Amino acid sequence: MVLDYALTVNKNLPVLIVAEDGFVPTYAQPGDAGADLRSRVAAVVPAHGRALVPTGVSIALPNGYVGLVHPRSGLAHKHGITVLNTPGTIDAGYRGEIAVNLFNSTDVDFAVEIGDRIAQLVIQQIEHAQFITVERLPESDRGEGGHGSTGKK
Repeated sequence: MVLDYALTVNKNLPVLIVAEDGFVPTYAQPGDAGADLRSRVAAVVPAHGRALVPTGVSIALPNGYVGLVHPRSGLAHKHGITVLNTPGTIDAGYRGEIAVNLFNSTDVDFAVEIGDRIAQLVIQQIEHAQFITVERLPESDRGEGGHGSTGKK
């Protein structure tokens, strides 16, 4: 008998939601991290351009949580469509409609139809940091090495 702890733990997080019929975010598969967000309108994301696409969804997250809007891998791979400010951040205090800033990286306009799945919403618990001003940071193995400092392989 195989026990899979990940399949037996269930933590439900109440999220208040206002959504038009058919636009409540849904998880496509059990265990998915992201719930699909759908387009409330027909739109065109122009070649090498962007479009802010409303989803028909407003949420109220509990304090200590954030909603993160991620691209859908299929749209990115098949059509070159991504979320421009990935991940988009939905703070616990925000009550407006979630809109997704789609970007088209191709030479061809991309049509979005009403109801198309355009992004994924991931709900995540967060910590608030206490920022402490110091004159110098502690040493580390990496140091100040940034972008590409660890090499390609």
